[in-house]
Amino acid sequence: MPRILQTLFALTLLLLAPAASAQLPPGVAQALQAAGIRDSGVAVVVQPLDAAAPLLAHNADAPMNPASVMKLLTTYAALDLLGPAHVWQTDALVEREPTAGVLAGNLYLRGSGDPKLSSDQLWFLLRQLRVRGINRIAGDIVLDRSAFAPVDFDPAAFDNKPQRAYNVGPDALLLDFQALRFTLQPDVARPRILLESPSADLVVDNGLRTSNGPCPGDWRDRIQLSVKPESSGRRLEVRGSYANRCGERSLNLAPLSADAHADGLLRALWRELGGRLDGRVRNGRTPAGAIPLARQESAPLADLVRDINKFSNNVMARQVFLSLGNDGTPASAEQARRRVAAWLGTRGLDFPGLVLDNGSGLSRLERISASQLNQLLLDAWRSPLMPEFIASLPLAGVDGTMKKRLNGSPVAGRAHIKTGTLDGVRSAAGYALDAAGRRYALTFLINDAQAQEGGAAIDALLDWVAARQ
Repeated sequence: MPRILQTLFALTLLLLAPAASAQLPPGVAQALQAAGIRDSGVAVVVQPLDAAAPLLAHNADAPMNPASVMKLLTTYAALDLLGPAHVWQTDALVEREPTAGVLAGNLYLRGSGDPKLSSDQLWFLLRQLRVRGINRIAGDIVLDRSAFAPVDFDPAAFDNKPQRAYNVGPDALLLDFQALRFTLQPDVARPRILLESPSADLVVDNGLRTSNGPCPGDWRDRIQLSVKPESSGRRLEVRGSYANRCGERSLNLAPLSADAHADGLLRALWRELGGRLDGRVRNGRTPAGAIPLARQESAPLADLVRDINKFSNNVMARQVFLSLGNDGTPASAEQARRRVAAWLGTRGLDFPGLVLDNGSGLSRLERISASQLNQLLLDAWRSPLMPEFIASLPLAGVDGTMKKRLNGSPVAGRAHIKTGTLDGVRSAAGYALDAAGRRYALTFLINDAQAQEGGAAIDALLDWVAARQ
């Protein structure tokens, strides 16, 4: 009888024990423990691409905040729905043909949501007008942003840092990311500030102080910008401190409103081209019957997706996500969410608990499970778009957000991994090769107060996959 009881007790323990697939590799478990990260705040899935079931699954079905890893869903959906060759067009239109170098009426710039309409591309568009003989615009430059539905966007809502470039809101005519580029140079007397972006009649009032000691990690937060209107333009007051030991650094900030930024940029570029503008820069709609005069096309979506994923560009991701909601009416986030949900259904992907906000991962609302993200990776691997999608992911130890991670380790050059980070969130997802050349899809999500300490655990998982024979 005791032997029977012992046998039953042993069977009970086996039934109650977690499955082998739920056990995290020792190196991962140790790194999580050292970081003080709760087991319940971690979700992991690892699956060989040629296998029907995961090799490892831990809290796989728990909906979690993915941070920037959500860009994988947005970019894969865009590649499939819009096509890798999709381009955005920015048109210049007029109501009447120019005469003797003078455009008597307005010039209309109509956007379609280009995620990367940089100042050099805008320069090329304006140069087309000069080549076509326009020297003077007697009317206004009218900005047509009607491709996107109006939205009351608060750049301070996410983290109370409204001037950070990643907090710029979506815009159907987003000019140069609505950001100003500065170069900071240390100097004993006062740090130098070089304004790299063209912006007409913007005067930089440099009130920065030089500080000694090491370059702090929050050096950006120690610089404050404020805009003061003046009769002849705008004055940008720069206050705070900059450490000499920081050396020369670049700084991208968005202190101007979308309208003020567009006004300064367009006026500056038009002047550089030798043109004259009599009117003002303002918002409006392109009238019916307007005559197309010039067009600037974006790079193909496949190229833009590389920028979005390799460098985790939130502004571009939002633009692409919103473009998915353009069904002939002004695009909205709600329309984009419905379209992505319908697309998932056509791919046979059932994602209960999925919450899409803006598609960039820069959100406290977005949710997806590790299992769902891994299913997405498996589906992308089987897709004809697989080469474009995988090539957009950072290569460990080589480029993008993974350039400085895992250098010299067996993982370097053998894993395409998208990373994400927010306060309380750290994540990674992508593809990795093991020592035998077998490829895996993997997802690692951490939602915990100590999530920022979880990088070592993610690296340990990649090392574990790379070492498998």
